[in-house]
Formats: sequence, C-alpha cells, structure tokens
Amino acid sequence: MAKQFDVVVIGAGPGGYIAAIRAAQLGLSVACVDAWSNAAGKPAPGGTCTNVGCIPSKALLQSSEHYEQARLHLGDHGVVIQKVGLDLEKLVGRKDTVVKQNNEGILFLFKKNKVSFFHGQGSLVAKTDFGWAVKVAGPNEEDLEGRHVIVATGSSARALPGLPFDEEKILSNDGALRLKAVPKTLGIIGAGVIGLELGSVWRRLGAEVTLLEAMPDFLAAVDRDVAKEAQKALTKQGLVIHTGVRIGEIQATGKKVAIPYVDAAGKEQALSVDRLIVSIGRVPNTQGLGADTVGLKLDERGFVVVDDDCRSNLPNIWAVGDVVRGPMLAHKAEEEGVAVAETIAGQHGHVNFDTIPWVIYTAPEIAWVGKTEQALKSEGRDYKVGSFPFMANGRARALGDVTGFVKILADARTDEVLGVHIVGPMASELIAEAVAIMEFRGAAEDIARICHAHPTLSEAVKEAALAVDKRTLNL
Repeated sequence: MAKQFDVVVIGAGPGGYIAAIRAAQLGLSVACVDAWSNAAGKPAPGGTCTNVGCIPSKALLQSSEHYEQARLHLGDHGVVIQKVGLDLEKLVGRKDTVVKQNNEGILFLFKKNKVSFFHGQGSLVAKTDFGWAVKVAGPNEEDLEGRHVIVATGSSARALPGLPFDEEKILSNDGALRLKAVPKTLGIIGAGVIGLELGSVWRRLGAEVTLLEAMPDFLAAVDRDVAKEAQKALTKQGLVIHTGVRIGEIQATGKKVAIPYVDAAGKEQALSVDRLIVSIGRVPNTQGLGADTVGLKLDERGFVVVDDDCRSNLPNIWAVGDVVRGPMLAHKAEEEGVAVAETIAGQHGHVNFDTIPWVIYTAPEIAWVGKTEQALKSEGRDYKVGSFPFMANGRARALGDVTGFVKILADARTDEVLGVHIVGPMASELIAEAVAIMEFRGAAEDIARICHAHPTLSEAVKEAALAVDKRTLNL
C-alpha cells in the first residue's frame, strides 16, 4: 500500500528541500524524494547548487583566492612567504568536504522537521482518490501518494549540439569543479556567471584562460557602467575575453580541443586548448518526471508551465525553481518553495521578482538588484543617479581592495530606489541592504539617513545614496 502524505516534493535542491521543511513547519505531513548520490552511492540532497554549483564553486573560489593572495598580495601587508606551493588534491578535497557537510546538514534538517526522505528517482504516475501517485525508483522502491505534489527537479548544463560532455576534455560545471590537474590552457564558451567564476578559479591556479562569448556586449544583462568596470578588472587579472564571436565546429581529438570561431570584426580565428568548459545555459530536468503520463503541461523548452503562484495545469501539482520560468537562481527557488508551502497551508505565499538579487562571485564581486540604467532609459523613465567609488572608502583601503563602486538609481520625482549595482569587495553581502530598502519601496534618502558603522564597506552604499542628491560627504 502506498505511503500517504499531505505533500510530496520531487527534488531536494534549494527549492525542494526548503519547500519540504516549510510545509512540515506548518503542520503538514511531508515526503521529499531525491535521486542525487555521492561518490559512495549515499544520498546527497541539495541538488545542483550543493553538489556541483553554488557551494563547491564558492569553496574553490575561496581557496584559489587565498592562493593568489599568498602569491601576489600578502607581501603588501608585510606577510613574507618564501615559497608558495599548490596542493590541488587537498584544495579539491576541501571543496568535497564542504559539499558533504551541506548534504549532511540537509538530511539533519529533514530529520529535525520530520520530513520523510526517500532516495531515488521520483516520477508522477496517476491521479488517485487521495491525490497523486508518485513512484520512487531506486535501490529501495517506494509507492507514495500526495494530496499535493511539488516538482522541484532543477536543471542541467546545456551542451553544444554535437558536442556532448565527456567531463574529461569537454566539461560542464560538474567536470570543471573536479579537474585533477591545472590545465595549461583552458577555453570557456560563455562569459556569464558560471564561465567567469570557473574561469577565475583556474586562472588563479595557473591556467591561461580564454572566454568566448556570443553576445556583443560583456555581461549584457548587467548595468553598463558595472560591466565595463568588471571587464577592465578581470582582463587586468589575466582573463582573455572575446565578445561577439560565432563558434564553428569544435574538434576534440588527441590531447587538444580545437575551437574555430569568427571574431567580432568578422575575422576567422582558431583557439587550441587543453580543456574546454561549455557554459551556455541550462535546461530543465523534466525527463523521467512522468509529465506525459499524467498530462502535466510543459512548454516548448521543457519547463513546467505555471502561473504566478507556481500552480501547474493540474490540480494540486506545483513546480518551483529552475524547472519553471524566471531566473535560475538558488535563492529564487527557495523563495518559491516557501511561497508554495505557505499557499498549500492556507496562507498567502508571495515572491517579488523585482527584488531578487543577482551575484557573480568573481574578484571584484558583482551584485545588483532592480533596474539597470539602460533599462530605465529604454522605458523612458526619469531617474537620478548616485555613485561612490571604493577608492574613497576607508575600510576598502584598509583591506587593500579598492576596485569598483556602488551605483544607485532612483526615481527622479519620488526618490524611490529603482536599482542598485555594485562591483567591488563583498558586493554579495552589501546588496542585501538594497534588497531590503527596495522591498519596502524605500527612497535613496532613506539609505542616506540610516547610520552606517564606520569604517565599513557599507558606507559606500550610504555615500552612493547621498550622491543621488549630490551631497556625498567623502568624495
């Protein structure tokens, strides 16, 4: 007989495990099904984010930054190191430990919140009198029934047509996180978030990194001033970035990968590298879900079709995260998971897409929320601009990291903050203040009137807000 639950969640990534925990907190009986396994074959909940995305990439970024600091910058602080070496096996091993700790943390949270966890591939089977039948395929098969089902199956890296990932020479984010040696030359197709972060890791560790981007502008979705500053800083560090390229037929034979391309000037070029990372977007994981079996509607790209509240076309089947429309961000998935759980429990779940922050964890970090200046211009909206450089910030000088600035865009009439854009140290942390202000539809003046501790990087946010009214104090 099938085990019955108020809610069955398929997928234990950021959207799924958070939805399961929140539903359990609200008094519902909850099961969560996830197929991800670690190298030992044991459950590894957390999805792409924990296993081959957000968490391991940040671990490698941190370790590689320490290595570069020791090689190039600690001498400026009077720290003398005679010889700096690299133990790549230990560096990658630390990353694996961090991932394992997060996997185990999620399993602990399931136990703490009385969420029943099932390790295996979950799929929709049929409508039942109780709700929906879900099959768990794996070493320990199970039949479940849920009054509600939340689909949170995430996404996978998109491969180039005719060039499948072998994770040896042609790498997805997965293979790029577990290279056994630093390649002498590394090519990356796609200069977006993943490409820039992974490129930064391996450049710091010694690889010659070249990024090929099809879009004519670097980081086209980012505010132009921020994108220009970031490109200047990353290029100075040694990343070679070509935009506006057209990739030809890639050949991965012998020990090299040959990448012919046409550059922005229309000239034919050729790049030969030891390893190639393909970072051209992601595709939703809906294969094997049983969508056709039960009539769950997918769009032409394979995403589950949902309304603004994450309801699918079928009663009591919901979907969240990368498998639905909207930005493929772990925190967006988490917010949707909470909103759906609360809606199922009779509350009023809500996600404000206008205040979802974006972060690129390069050095300098890049973070933004809300409208870019180019978007406001295209909309014909009257706005004011205030910016403040980290060069004039006392804490940034003390850190020895003064690259970048904070830029605030506010409505010309009401002073409401419409967008905040940061490139510089700890931008990922500083953006939270902007999100909070914008969630309450606050004004630049509100930020300017809030007392910020001194000396802190956050004072650059306050000074940018003061600059909106042309009264910055430290510039």
